[in-house]
Amino acid sequence: MSAAEFRALYERVRRPPTPGGPTCGAIDLITPAHVAAAAREVRSGRHVSLAAPVETNTGPDNPQPAGHLMTGAVEGTIGDSGLQFARDHFDMNVHGDADSHIDALCHVIYEGTLHDGASASSVKADGATALSIALAADGIVGRGVLLDIPRLRGVPWLEPGDQVSADELAAAEAAQHVRVGEGDLLFVRVGHRRRRTELGPWTSATARAGLEPGAVEFLAERRVSVLGSDGNNDAAPSTTEGVDFPIHVLAVHGLGLHLLDYLQFEDLVPMCEAEDRWSFLCVIAPLRLPQATGSPVNPIALL
Repeated sequence: MSAAEFRALYERVRRPPTPGGPTCGAIDLITPAHVAAAAREVRSGRHVSLAAPVETNTGPDNPQPAGHLMTGAVEGTIGDSGLQFARDHFDMNVHGDADSHIDALCHVIYEGTLHDGASASSVKADGATALSIALAADGIVGRGVLLDIPRLRGVPWLEPGDQVSADELAAAEAAQHVRVGEGDLLFVRVGHRRRRTELGPWTSATARAGLEPGAVEFLAERRVSVLGSDGNNDAAPSTTEGVDFPIHVLAVHGLGLHLLDYLQFEDLVPMCEAEDRWSFLCVIAPLRLPQATGSPVNPIALL
């Protein structure tokens, strides 16, 4: 896609500016009625995490792994009497290529602005004062829909560099007898996690499957509120002239979608197949980090 074609696509899909300034993005499409309807998706009462275990080991896709340090009583220091506490300290590179996380709307700066025309100068050395993950402090709750692209193609996973088109998203809907609608939380499986488990990690910063830019027109037409993937949502290497992360630009900056990267759907898929349905109640609860550009996340699907 040329730079001019990308710019035209961006102008077609982006949400019109909000009078009076930035809003909370596309999660404002999720009304109380949407949440009540999503709650009716729960039939079996089964529930499962969509997050991968946090990685603390260095790897080709995780050069800055999360740190976990025990700071309290541990083996060898525990007495036989009295009270002691086991304690620990945790730190993380939130936007890495291994751990499940959610991107705030302030994460993507494009042509000097944030989503909805907010000034990029609001991202300061001590945190973001606009469009931070605090917009989702009360959680994001709604109807989740999983579209399984490897299942559609009849393969275990998409290879790094593969791209998912809007037509494939629609074909997956038809094959799975589900339809993505306004306010939905859309999850697109490319099989990244299964490939990583079976073949081992690789440098996914430069080679990964994801959506092609034109697929964002599907998201815009259906007016989804959230986009998540078991990869980065963006394919690598980028095939868009001058833009390394076109999906992040179109989805976060243009549409105001909170993105969830590097989830895992390998536990959810067999549950969906067993019940022959691919929609569910989903609860996304970021940490309450007032000025952060994202957060570790553990979405829960309830069927």
